[in-house]
Amino acid sequence: MSTPGRDETRFLSGVVEGFYGRPWTMEQRTELFKREHMWGLNTYLYAPKDDYKHRMYWRELYSPEEAEQLVALISAAEQNQIEFIYAISPGLDITFSNPREVAALKRKLDQVKQFGCRSFSLLFDDIETNMCPADKEAFSSFAHAQVAITNEVYQHLGDAKTFLFCPTDYCAAFCSPNVPQSSYLQTVGEKLLPGIDILWTGPKVVSHKISVESIEEVTAVLKRPPVIWDNIHANDYDPQRMFLGPYKDRPTELIPKLRGVLTNPNCEFYLNFVAIHTLATWCKSSPAGEGYSAQEALRLALLDWMQEFTSTDQPGGACESASLKKELSDEEPMQTDVSESPYVPGPGENPLYTAEPLTLDDLNLLSDLFYLPYEHGPTARMMLEELDWLKNHRQAAAAPTEEWCGRAGKFDGMCEGVVQMFNRLSNVPNRRVLYDLYNYICDIKSGVGLARAYVKTLGGQNQPSAQLLNDDPEPWGFRGGLSGEFQRMLPGHGNRDLFKHPPMTAVYCIRPYCTEDKVEVQKIFKEMQTEGDVRLQPKLISDGLSSCEIPPSPQCALVVEDDFGVCGYALALTDAKQAAGSDQRPGNDPLLKDYPSLVVVQVLPRVTDPSPAKRMISQLLSSLRNSGSRGVFCELRQSDRRMLDFFSKLGSFKHIPMDKSLSQDAVFMATQL
Repeated sequence: MSTPGRDETRFLSGVVEGFYGRPWTMEQRTELFKREHMWGLNTYLYAPKDDYKHRMYWRELYSPEEAEQLVALISAAEQNQIEFIYAISPGLDITFSNPREVAALKRKLDQVKQFGCRSFSLLFDDIETNMCPADKEAFSSFAHAQVAITNEVYQHLGDAKTFLFCPTDYCAAFCSPNVPQSSYLQTVGEKLLPGIDILWTGPKVVSHKISVESIEEVTAVLKRPPVIWDNIHANDYDPQRMFLGPYKDRPTELIPKLRGVLTNPNCEFYLNFVAIHTLATWCKSSPAGEGYSAQEALRLALLDWMQEFTSTDQPGGACESASLKKELSDEEPMQTDVSESPYVPGPGENPLYTAEPLTLDDLNLLSDLFYLPYEHGPTARMMLEELDWLKNHRQAAAAPTEEWCGRAGKFDGMCEGVVQMFNRLSNVPNRRVLYDLYNYICDIKSGVGLARAYVKTLGGQNQPSAQLLNDDPEPWGFRGGLSGEFQRMLPGHGNRDLFKHPPMTAVYCIRPYCTEDKVEVQKIFKEMQTEGDVRLQPKLISDGLSSCEIPPSPQCALVVEDDFGVCGYALALTDAKQAAGSDQRPGNDPLLKDYPSLVVVQVLPRVTDPSPAKRMISQLLSSLRNSGSRGVFCELRQSDRRMLDFFSKLGSFKHIPMDKSLSQDAVFMATQL
């Protein structure tokens, strides 16, 4: 079915106001339309979660005053050649099988259509998936219920220019068991009318990367290319973070494979200059041309943003002051001895305070400090690395070394740069942008101040700021309030921090095992026994491999190294039967018949990236396959939760039930080759 007036070749690009929290004002949305038009974007999706009549009170019609505002807003979008898409979220409490509910939904959208709106969206995100008894009787599944009402509303509207549907499973992480096998997505793809486009956030709710392969996968299930609802700059889930980094980790090769991209950015309107500007640059990039440089897009965005910071034609700036003076000029002056000449300090008096102008370096630093959800900017990363080094290389009993003092001075200089950036931002003429920024830059300045005081204390400097670190600090000396208290009490606190201690190693080296590695492998095996409190009774074949009592088969032994040395190993036996017999271990002929080979993998906890272990497994399985093996198994203890989790997530290894006489503690997993 094709909708009259619908341009299927038009790539939707722009902004979705879809976050939780205070919605943007009508003035801000009108300003957004002007920016979108200027930067070459073409779409705005109206979906503020906490606008009552969008979600919680979706059945209620708009009042005459609200209607007037929406008419003006839709008209402003049209004047700037921006497609205004009105979204409604009835999923919190709608009864899909009740005709009156469907009628209420149609009545609400008909009202908005009378305002001049020609594009619509039904959103079923972030809702409970359990159906009420009435809906269970009427529909075979939750997906069928949503599709039925969406199709009916779509056909009722008749001439929608664009119609979007947001599924409840709107990212790969929500799909069970996976995207290709999701019965929910299969129903949506097969039953939803072809003129309806589908919103999708990527692999996760906030996706780090979106690959061409992942989009091709979901497109095949949905039977149409999705529109990306991109949360890469969304910050409504954490009141201490904003995101000023560039639109990145989405290859421009995606453009011809998508129906569109809409960014759902920071809650604070004026903090989204970079997010929207860099998206616009991405959308204009050609997959077949020079491509897209995130760093260059950021540079261009910050250059343009710089002009906005210095503009006084904003509320709170000179324009508002002039307006205020005009209003006051018609009234009786409060005092009559006001001089028109500016104040000039006399001899010996304090000079007038002069604010230093904001620099482009300040904005680059600001972006680095508040970069993206999955990475810090270069300067922020450098500050963390320096602080980590200073902490770990300061011997309390000795005087600081020349190198330590030099790096402490470098760190102090970077901290001072943050303070100066804060001071210059605090004095920019455009107060609207400052007020959106202020809480964040105040928080980072305080955090940097604490770190700065700590380093000075390590260096033996008796600075007043070091008083922040005493036993009875001021309230600004401990951050996070009750939320911080809870997080510090939880065992997993910090396990997803972007900066690890020790810092994450960027490069791992995988190489063949040699005789000289024997001591390191034994050391890792012994350390991991202690780590998991492993009781080696009865003994497993893999214990003999790890302890080097049993030599691995040729071409079946690897080690992985990081900057600190050997940090893991992968060993295999092409024929485990002989080792099982020599160890006087109870045999299990069916296991060894189907899976004659054995593999053991172990990595130290400092290896937080699973990729090295996956690569070692892949290489060993290839070697075993080339040797003619039919299958391979691994032996794991219940207490080794890390490796159990690793093999479970590989996907290829499956749990094999075994005779309990082998071991009450052992878990066997295997895969065919």
